[in-house]
Amino acid sequence: MRIKYTMPILLFVALVIIEKENKIISRVSDKITLKHIPQDPQQSSGFSHILLKQNASFPSLSKDFVTMKQRLKNSSEHQEVMKRRRKHVLLLATTRTGSSFVGEFFNQQGENMFYLFEPLWHVEKMLTLETGGTNATASAKAYRDVLRQLFLCDFSLLESFIDPLPVNHITTALFRRESSSSLCEESVCSPFIKGVFERYHCRTRRCGPLNLTMASESCLNKEHRVIKSVRVRQLENLRPLAEDPRLDIKFIQLVRDPRAVLASRMVAFAAKYKNWKEWAKGGSVSLDFAEVMKLKGNCDNIRLSAEAGLKQPPWLRGRYMLVRYEDIAQFPMRKAIEMYRFSGIPFTPQVKSWILKNTQASKETSGVYSTQKKSSEQVEKWRFSLPFKIAQVVQRVCGPTLKLFGYKLVSSEEMLTDKSISLIEDKMFKSL
Repeated sequence: MRIKYTMPILLFVALVIIEKENKIISRVSDKITLKHIPQDPQQSSGFSHILLKQNASFPSLSKDFVTMKQRLKNSSEHQEVMKRRRKHVLLLATTRTGSSFVGEFFNQQGENMFYLFEPLWHVEKMLTLETGGTNATASAKAYRDVLRQLFLCDFSLLESFIDPLPVNHITTALFRRESSSSLCEESVCSPFIKGVFERYHCRTRRCGPLNLTMASESCLNKEHRVIKSVRVRQLENLRPLAEDPRLDIKFIQLVRDPRAVLASRMVAFAAKYKNWKEWAKGGSVSLDFAEVMKLKGNCDNIRLSAEAGLKQPPWLRGRYMLVRYEDIAQFPMRKAIEMYRFSGIPFTPQVKSWILKNTQASKETSGVYSTQKKSSEQVEKWRFSLPFKIAQVVQRVCGPTLKLFGYKLVSSEEMLTDKSISLIEDKMFKSL
């Protein structure tokens, strides 16, 4: 009968000890440095292992201890995230979909925003150099791990991918640093030395090399964090981020008509798309060509991610939003407000002012990589530069993707270039 009374007593004592331990952990965690943050939120403390050993004779009770401790820890971390009202947003896209333009909607938010432009560029470059190509599985894991740490304001993992390797956490090689307003603020702007660091100056001021420790501190002081990337292939690979109690993350997937994307890439990346340019001039195109199969793979990845998001599985419920570039180009203010409302971040006057100024830009200020464009004119501009036979190839390999996103197929050269016929369906993207 002694066991009958001992088990409840042990349970009560254990709960008291666990509660005290969590309070100690909470106090210590406020003082701990970034490099000591546990990589795995599921990691248990040494105390749990001791407790399990001491209670080996009560396996079911030991299991309860671990379960209760984990629930306490997850609840504590979640409440801390909610208390700070800190939001995390990952803007997912592919190249030439207008992601730099849309990313500026968040970059211009103001002093409460920490925005990063394509940090995964370094990861992709390093993995390609090391393997001679990109291994999809290795890339997906590396991308996810780097994103997690950046959302937590830890630059140490990204630092290991920067070439040349930063010295004392200082680098002159961060990709497109000037595209992040938060990395050009006075608090992270080191002295500028003319003739030495001139090509690393920011938009608003001339800065020397970037101190990643200072960048981390700036990030920690910001209320919200947004990262823009065109390198994540599958939304499913990001599930651990959605399930991490330290993050309150939302995913915004930006898509664009694949025919428009190809037309834009043929201009921006002429060397890589020289075969497409030759085909456009008169050469025959086979669906078995490597470039065509690559286009199909890209379309399939985009569609599969969108289908996963629109199905709203439990881990993505309330965390996914699909936006078409064409809708943003035509109604930039309305779509910006919708994205801000979805992400839970305040829409500021600075954002409104930037949108008004940069969606009515003249041709003189609109370059291939510019974020200043008369957006309404960009929507179907591709229709007058992409030959009909190339459009047909895209339609054949990307048909399901075009259908899902509401892009109409063209059946003739006349239809392709007829301005009176819109190729964009009015479509609301709700759960499947």
